[in-house]
Amino acid sequence: MMPKFNIENIREDFPILNVKINGKPLVYLDSAATSQKPIQVIDKIVEYYKTYNANIHRGIYKISEEATDAYIESKEKTAKFINSDSYKNIIYTKNATDSINLVALSWAEQNVKQGDHVLITEMEHHSNIVPWQLLVKRKKAILDYINLDSNNSKLDEGSIEEQLNKNPKILAITQISNVLGTINDIQGITKKAHKNGTYVLVDAAQSIPHIPVDVKALDADFVAFSSHKMLGPAGLGILYAKEDLLKQMPPIIGGGDMILTVDKEKSTWNELPWKFEAGTSNIEGAIGFGAAIDYLQKIGMDNVKKYEIELTKYALERINEIDNVTTFGPSLSEIEGRAGIISFAIKGVHPHDVATIFNNDAIAIRAGHHCAMPLVKSILKLPAVSRMSFYIYNKESEIDIAINAIKNTKNIFHIK
Repeated sequence: MMPKFNIENIREDFPILNVKINGKPLVYLDSAATSQKPIQVIDKIVEYYKTYNANIHRGIYKISEEATDAYIESKEKTAKFINSDSYKNIIYTKNATDSINLVALSWAEQNVKQGDHVLITEMEHHSNIVPWQLLVKRKKAILDYINLDSNNSKLDEGSIEEQLNKNPKILAITQISNVLGTINDIQGITKKAHKNGTYVLVDAAQSIPHIPVDVKALDADFVAFSSHKMLGPAGLGILYAKEDLLKQMPPIIGGGDMILTVDKEKSTWNELPWKFEAGTSNIEGAIGFGAAIDYLQKIGMDNVKKYEIELTKYALERINEIDNVTTFGPSLSEIEGRAGIISFAIKGVHPHDVATIFNNDAIAIRAGHHCAMPLVKSILKLPAVSRMSFYIYNKESEIDIAINAIKNTKNIFHIK
């Protein structure tokens, strides 16, 4: 059953959907890479530049105070959206990758010692692999992986238990795989990790835009996500962290705005969250992000999740009717456990060729290893996969167009 919102009204809010490619309307199926932006977000950014463009925290004049208020209001909206106690727990960075690196370079640098274990999973994005590889190399620590199950669609429960029994210092884990669409049980895994004294960082870049996320319920120590995947502008990342941890963490970037005092010999740090936000902030990005949160709140994240489940179910049903096309991730019978991401492979056709043929029909999909080379190349044993990903502005008729493109690709390559 579809949620109670009008998809055509929503689509009218996204100007880019009026774009035509090769004379055909754009079918955008790459929201896992970045989402499109509604006019409400675009207008909010333009309003800032037109009417109160000024730096924050510095000017004792009206438009500077207005900009500062809007920036802080964005943080307050973010905190409420994820059920954080305070905006002081919300650090703005440049992207989710930057948020993860902040934890690795600050908290982990102080707490991970030689011989300690750091734990990640086989389904991680490079953003949640490389920072930990660099950390363990610096600290002479050990990097372990939670394996996938025999179907290569979910995390293996036995592997979770086995690796947590090594008492890793930190577990860094994605909530939703950007390749498989798998939704991990972060609440349950975090509970197990904390029993072993393990801290938990969640890569929520693919989850917070698409499903309700309550950081109190998750009880994770750190949660990283980004604006551009949830209808907001690029260049803004978010790190939520428990306040006691943020107070212990040293800043990793020094400069203006993150200081309380500076003299020739030493400096003292500003209060949270400003301690971690050196220099001029992405003010317009934060203001636009606040508008994006307003937009999602109006629709309701429960409705977003339900709608994407219906789209994904419909797409999987249609793809499963086609011979020699393989999909990855949880099956139709486990549809509640996957997000609106479908990676697929057409037998005998390279994904880059698939994406090129799709583009001829004005369909934007992603082809490659999706910044998850250990998963795609080592686990799935493929050089690349094709990926469709959905959001609130997509509809079933666009999936039908994509299905026809799959069939057309097979015909071009004479695949039965």
